[in-house]
Amino acid sequence: MRRTRLAAAIGLTAAAGVLALAAPAAAHGFTSVVYADVTSQDGVVVSELKLEYDLLVVSAADAEDDDALFEDGTYAFEAQDEQLQVQALEDHIDSVEAYVTAGFTASTGGEVCPARLDDELEMTVAEGVPYVQLTVLSDCAPTNDGHVITSTLFGDDEGYVRDTKTIVTYDLDLQHGSAALDAQHPSFDTEQTGWERFWSFFVLGAEHLLFGIDHILFLLALIVGSRRLREIVLAATSFTIAHSVTFILAAIGVVSVPAAIVEPVIALSIAVVAAWYLLRLGRKREHVDDLERRSGPLGIDRSGWLRLAVVFVFGLVHGLGFAAALGIDQPWSWTLLWSLLVFNLGIEAVQIGIILVVFPLLVLLRRRAPKVGMWVAGLVAAGVTIAGLYWFVERLIGA
Repeated sequence: MRRTRLAAAIGLTAAAGVLALAAPAAAHGFTSVVYADVTSQDGVVVSELKLEYDLLVVSAADAEDDDALFEDGTYAFEAQDEQLQVQALEDHIDSVEAYVTAGFTASTGGEVCPARLDDELEMTVAEGVPYVQLTVLSDCAPTNDGHVITSTLFGDDEGYVRDTKTIVTYDLDLQHGSAALDAQHPSFDTEQTGWERFWSFFVLGAEHLLFGIDHILFLLALIVGSRRLREIVLAATSFTIAHSVTFILAAIGVVSVPAAIVEPVIALSIAVVAAWYLLRLGRKREHVDDLERRSGPLGIDRSGWLRLAVVFVFGLVHGLGFAAALGIDQPWSWTLLWSLLVFNLGIEAVQIGIILVVFPLLVLLRRRAPKVGMWVAGLVAAGVTIAGLYWFVERLIGA
């Protein structure tokens, strides 16, 4: 009973801080992702873009000093009416075209190709938020020099988001592949080397995990819930294998699950894995020791193997979330496969780095000051549980 009361007290102590932390994770927060599919048709570079609707409204309205676009677009966004959203953009298409064609360009021979928007606009959903699909047509002169694609959309200097990523898939100049652009590297050449392309995806994968608060909290839940090195190694391995499988299958189009299902389940997984430790904390120490003495293969008891199975299942769902964030939609190829593997390596590098930093510190604290270590681990687990439940309800309602 004492440990049960302790777990409850820990949860109450952590609640206020976690609710403040949880709120930004459901929206695009401080970052955004632009998706671009670039091809060529009859000498025209065709760039099909997907942009966050609310960001496009405020950025285009600000850049072109179009207050009416801001008012109409904001009303349509808040009304959550796709027809109104498209209509608001079409009513102010000149401002939208000016902003988009200035921020996403194709160049050849050192000259920016004249560009215009196609007439058709559509609404979709990505990362759980409304996106608008539009097409930029760039009239480029014939050349043997290849093309340079540049994106400065939703730049840091606009002040709305920071570090916007543009994920480009291309089939251009007899080359095909993918590229990741950001403020530090806003352009790529269709004649770029394989190393340049792969390094950009490694960094993108690393940053996605490092700045993805939900995935970070899931990893922290695994760490605090593991009392021995073998436990965290097996849990991390289970998670890695699972998310790697579904990530690659989803990215090449073999598996497709709606974000309305994936995002709430990811949030639920955070709460479940963290709460597992709280339940363990509430059990009498003697009972836990007795279970560990009767442990099975690899020194893991029945409950431990069940935990690994749960982590594996949730890892499959996290892989779908990684694939959705990457947003690549192109036929399978060896180039695509290598890009996906390098992106995944970036994720694993950050995951291993966090484990190597946090787990030894937690083990040291548990050995030097057992009570303090228990409180710290309990506070983290309680906070992560509350955050996961908060996001689960929020994402479920917004699905």
